[in-house]
Amino acid sequence: MNNLERLTNLIGLAQRAGKVISGEELVVKAIQNQSVHLVFLANDAGPNVTKKVSDKSKYYNVEVSTVLSALELSSALGKARKVVAIADAGFSKKMRTLME
Repeated sequence: MNNLERLTNLIGLAQRAGKVISGEELVVKAIQNQSVHLVFLANDAGPNVTKKVSDKSKYYNVEVSTVLSALELSSALGKARKVVAIADAGFSKKMRTLME
């Protein structure tokens, strides 16, 4: 099992633990509230979504990762998503180590 597979499994685990915020508007609100530690943006997301999430994340100093595609994010969560935020420090720390 490679690190990307481990990462998608961990996102699914975080989802079941209730530590995932998914959907563009909810993620942007969570970034503004500074309640997220890591944001996953699909590397094939549209330009509008990409710009909005990237700009908000940069302003509020939240790390954005584009290592996963929309298909990989969606399969990890079990529903179609292009933007996912992790609201737990432990999960986001482990995910960062898997992305290195």
